[in-house]
Amino acid sequence: MDIEKIEKAFGFVLENIMGIQAELTTDFYDAFVEQNAAYLGALEFADITKVNNDKVRSMNLTKSEWQKLFQFVLLQGSRVAPMQANHALTPDSIGFIFNFIIEELHKERKVRVLEFGSGTGNLAETLLVYLQKELDYVGFEIDDLLLDLAASMSEVIGTDATFVQVDAVKPQTLEAVDLVVSDLPVGYYPDDETARHFQVHDKSEHTYVHHLMMEQSFKYLKETGFALFLAPDNLLTSAQSELLKGWIKENAHVAAVITLPSSLFKGAGKSIYLLSKKQLHTPTFVYPLTDLADPSVLQEFMSEFVKNVKI
Repeated sequence: MDIEKIEKAFGFVLENIMGIQAELTTDFYDAFVEQNAAYLGALEFADITKVNNDKVRSMNLTKSEWQKLFQFVLLQGSRVAPMQANHALTPDSIGFIFNFIIEELHKERKVRVLEFGSGTGNLAETLLVYLQKELDYVGFEIDDLLLDLAASMSEVIGTDATFVQVDAVKPQTLEAVDLVVSDLPVGYYPDDETARHFQVHDKSEHTYVHHLMMEQSFKYLKETGFALFLAPDNLLTSAQSELLKGWIKENAHVAAVITLPSSLFKGAGKSIYLLSKKQLHTPTFVYPLTDLADPSVLQEFMSEFVKNVKI
């Protein structure tokens, strides 16, 4: 990966986004989507946009270089037009942990993946670009702007992904999947009528949306499947946790809980939760991952994971 080339291309893409934003009097993210369309030849803007896009094309960026460039764009967007916390991109460092776990636990060449709340698409692209597998990916996302962002980035990068605009809590018709991943949105789900059909439903108040999404996602999993969730540290001790633990006891096994450095997140900390659909009776692997940038820390974690986690 050529960082100098990526930074140069990023400059051209960002100049185009800012120019389109001014030309259309729109926001940063809409302009980003329009820039991707212009790069693909679907739209035309000021001459400088075409000139810059031609320069970027001449650089012949690889998929991994495009993915890193788009992460730079999204980080720039977070500075000039901050998104709500549930829409923030999932860092690559966490995506690579997901990749390691998938490679370790799913030994078959082909893997069918469903992402609940695909958001900006950064986690999706980390999987699609770096996983050494034949990936059949579907992403559920309710927000139309986020869906457009993810789909347009995927098209430019050249990854094969399907993004569907749906409320992931509500049932959909979908072929069973090997794996569910989600950087779970956190908060209350406003539709009590839909929530009451779930085991995690809280009758005294709105139900947590992250609990509902966990339960719903398991309905798409094969019997041999597993799920990777990025969720709050207090997932199993929060106000509605008894309902969630009751559902887990009957439907899943918590195979691992990997706590993450608090510096990665604004506000409350998060952990990675690995749940298998098989009802196993092995101890939960709990590991405090203290530094995602230190190779020795990561190597120690991976060694311990391989020794202790079997599903």
